[in-house]
Amino acid sequence: MATMRAVEVSSPKGPFQLVERSIPEPGVGAVRVKVEACGICHSDVMTKEGLFPGIQYPRIPGHEIAGRVDALGSGVTGWSVGDRVGIGWHGGHCGYCDSCRRGDFVTCQIAPQIPGITYDGGYAEYMMAPAVALARIPDDVSAVDAAPLMCAGITTFNALRHSGARAGDLVAVLGIGGLGHLGIQYAAKMGFTTVAIARGQDKAPLARKLGAHHYIDSQSTDPAAALTKLGGATTILATVTNAAAMQAVIGGLRINGKLIILGAANEPVAVTPLAMIGRRISISGWPSGSSIDSQDTLAFSATSGIRSMNEVYPLAKAPEAYERMMSGKARFRVVLTTQ
Repeated sequence: MATMRAVEVSSPKGPFQLVERSIPEPGVGAVRVKVEACGICHSDVMTKEGLFPGIQYPRIPGHEIAGRVDALGSGVTGWSVGDRVGIGWHGGHCGYCDSCRRGDFVTCQIAPQIPGITYDGGYAEYMMAPAVALARIPDDVSAVDAAPLMCAGITTFNALRHSGARAGDLVAVLGIGGLGHLGIQYAAKMGFTTVAIARGQDKAPLARKLGAHHYIDSQSTDPAAALTKLGGATTILATVTNAAAMQAVIGGLRINGKLIILGAANEPVAVTPLAMIGRRISISGWPSGSSIDSQDTLAFSATSGIRSMNEVYPLAKAPEAYERMMSGKARFRVVLTTQ
């Protein structure tokens, strides 16, 4: 029987192990994907540390996947062997619960599918996925470029396009990291007057290179006051995982402004009801999106020239790559390749 290389976690908090596994065969409604690249996301810690309930081990992590359709299960239509596809956090849905009937696949309540968590993900040469999880990758986007867009890309793109901001509005991106460096690019290409906010003047040149029209150094300046001086932000996209940093920018929202939280901080973000009522501001969170949202993200990125900045590692160095991501020193996404 043909085998493949894969990197698995055998138990919660266990080490990554490079193993040989049998190449799986696709069942009804599923496809086999030959993985070419897989991004390493901070959410992979859920599998590594056993933080998501019900994970069955051993488990292969990875939900930022780019590759090609390698085999089709029965009942699969619309896809052909050789098609370039991506698979993201939304890795399928049950199709029966109230959320699915509304088309809200992200919050499917019966069987939300997440590669690398509810089924084996992309730290492998091959993987299985429901056909409904697939998104087409444009020809002019490489697998390495596409992989991070399946989570970091779709999360920032989808949040911005559903933010209510219109072309010309002032939109701020808090943080220039794995999410933020993409959020700045999307905001600028969507026609927003884009403000990047980060700590230190040394980040200003990168922010402007990514498309920011203004840069605010939150280390030397009150970011809320600086935003207010610019007219106030219609939307602030918070990509950092620091609640205090989020709290510090809320005062920079204009009337009816919205803070959209993408960074999964553990601490509460404090805001007084009076402040919210007086300027009718709101705070919301945003996850990622469905497979069609991933496809829209890829298409927009291709036509707009948006690319992730990546550090690339071979599959066998997954433990080293994961630690690089966890250290916070990666510039800006970490991607595994199977070649």
